[in-house]
Amino acid sequence: MIKINKDLIEEHGINEEEYQFILESLNREPSITELGIFSAMWSEHCSYKSSKTWLRKLPTKNSKVIQGPGENAGVIDLGDGDAAVFKMESHNHPSFIEPYQGAATGVGGIMRDVFTMGARPVALLNSIRFGDVSHPKTKHLLNGVVSGIGGYGNCMGVPTVGGEVEFNSCYNDNILVNAMCVGVARIDKIFYSKATGIGNSVVYVGSKTGRDGIHGATMASAEFDDDSDEKRPTVQVGDPFAEKLLLEACLELMKKDVIIAIQDMGAAGLTSSAVEMASKGNVGIDLNLDLVPCRETEMSAYEIMLSESQERMLMIIEPDKEQEAKAVFDKWGLDFAIIGILTDTNHLVINHHDQLKAEIRLDILESGAPSYNRPYKIIKEEEFDQSLIKEKNDLPLKILERLLNSPNLCSRKWVWEQYDHMVMNDTVFRPGGDSAIVRVHGTNKGLAISTDSTPRYCSADPIEGGRQVIAESWRNITSVGATPIAITDCMNFGNPEKEEIMGQFAGVVTGMIEACETLNYPVVSGNVSLYNETNGKGINPTPAIGGVGLIEDLNHFSTPHIKREGDNILLLGETNGYLGQSIYAKEILNITSGLPPKVDLKSEKEIGDTVRDLININKIDTVHDVSDGGFLVALAEMSISGNIGVKISLDKENINDKFLFGEDQGRYIISIPDKQMSEITKILNDKEIFFQKVGKAFGKKLIINNNEEVEIENLKNLHENWFNEYLEE
Repeated sequence: MIKINKDLIEEHGINEEEYQFILESLNREPSITELGIFSAMWSEHCSYKSSKTWLRKLPTKNSKVIQGPGENAGVIDLGDGDAAVFKMESHNHPSFIEPYQGAATGVGGIMRDVFTMGARPVALLNSIRFGDVSHPKTKHLLNGVVSGIGGYGNCMGVPTVGGEVEFNSCYNDNILVNAMCVGVARIDKIFYSKATGIGNSVVYVGSKTGRDGIHGATMASAEFDDDSDEKRPTVQVGDPFAEKLLLEACLELMKKDVIIAIQDMGAAGLTSSAVEMASKGNVGIDLNLDLVPCRETEMSAYEIMLSESQERMLMIIEPDKEQEAKAVFDKWGLDFAIIGILTDTNHLVINHHDQLKAEIRLDILESGAPSYNRPYKIIKEEEFDQSLIKEKNDLPLKILERLLNSPNLCSRKWVWEQYDHMVMNDTVFRPGGDSAIVRVHGTNKGLAISTDSTPRYCSADPIEGGRQVIAESWRNITSVGATPIAITDCMNFGNPEKEEIMGQFAGVVTGMIEACETLNYPVVSGNVSLYNETNGKGINPTPAIGGVGLIEDLNHFSTPHIKREGDNILLLGETNGYLGQSIYAKEILNITSGLPPKVDLKSEKEIGDTVRDLININKIDTVHDVSDGGFLVALAEMSISGNIGVKISLDKENINDKFLFGEDQGRYIISIPDKQMSEITKILNDKEIFFQKVGKAFGKKLIINNNEEVEIENLKNLHENWFNEYLEE
């Protein structure tokens, strides 16, 4: 029998105060299995003990929300009985230790969250961040993560349709791998995790349990140090072919009237799934671990309960439906085992080898989990010093070339070409635009999906950064003509026990709340990943936002590529030339100080609603939002993707770096034919939308006021070759 001591308690991430509460609640010392269960359920990853006070303040409802936070994934109404089911989660620490498997199992896990709800996954996206390009580990991690994402998603036959990649030294020892999945289900066939029915069977399905992933949830809730490689055994090992079988078996069984509740075995494995299901239903649960299918011999109760082996589910079914359910899983060659029963005790009871290994009141594990109102301090940068901006001798197009060939503005084509983005044949618009578009199968409706984050803004001013990240997501969904409905988030931060880090979290959430409310864009699911630090050095605050919107009629949507020569190019929204926290300031001037640009949410909504209306009445079909890199970068992207040049005509006072590369918010570039010019400008004027004509689509060059020009083909080569050149070095 293992003796519980101070060192063991600390190894499990439980502090002195928490352990004292355990002793008082149990009225005895916990067994090693019980200690492991408390460790997992009370980890940051599972309990959100440092963040839930703030998360509860986020808007979670609107007229389209069917299910908000608290389930495996969020659910929104798409009309005609269809629903979108989606969520984003992190797999940061595992991906740093073992990049391929860490990223792969992150993709597998998020898909299980979606199909557990009864939805067939139709799209994958990601938000991934690596250290400085010169760091010795960056290339290895980049190759491993991208391969892992592609390897799992491609094998599952689910298209990866979008994402984002960033390089920054703050991620040198803490890369971020956030995976998002979107599925489609019928509203009347949504499945939930609430266990009900005293005497009903607890059923284990899927792959066998091994020793991989033990302490995964605890590891994800702790800082790294120089010995992080020693945690490699806590990284799960994925099998996408087994998951494909599990997906099809679950969806087949869901067509029958059999499943009462179902839950993915994700973080903390059998522990979290059993505890969460029973707690939601206010019932007890008894488990006999002798009946759990194991692929390794002599596994202890502790190991079985805490294993994070992949491709497993826990279901509640009525005893008289067991054989019907078993037949389905036998057909797909998967394990099916009755491992327990629901009781009226409100306790978790675990037996193994005829011994009682754990008996814990469920309320202690769930509602009794610690909740901390941690002290915080919101710190902002000083106002951006405009005197630092000195016009470069370089001509604007030379600066543009440098920016397009920089790590954080170059094309991500090398990344997304490794993903199958056309499988299932419902991908309408591929990666590389403001939002991906995926057809709702068998209909003429489309889902617009994007992932967005701007950590440099959040670091400089957490509240403004929180506003901006929501607005940016909303803008990207709007740019394709979709109505933004809801978001999922993945909140990546450092150590919340530090006031300034907790201040970053509090500030970002505060800004998000304001933007979500103004834009009617609630949070329906998500994940918090804290303690992203190594040796005391944390990452920039990185709230990744996965946005979902609806295109009612796929005959009406827009893309960013210029489609016709002769089109007029209009810039919507005011440009004041703000360069604080811009990529121009970092890449060209080597300045990273100052505040980010302000977000005017009222103006954001007015302009965005107008753009969407114009798309939906078929008045415009070319739209691109202006974000990283500013106006000239956005325009160049439109020219490159459409292989059509632009003859730019600007007032002399606007031929400057501030106007061309400033990152003022709430702006769009649109392209419209001459015959529609008067009608569209009248609409814009009537709605008091500020705009200016900035050029005309023409030829194969980008030309500024007939003074400077560059071939579009040259820009395209610079834009698309950075990754290849970097990885070949």
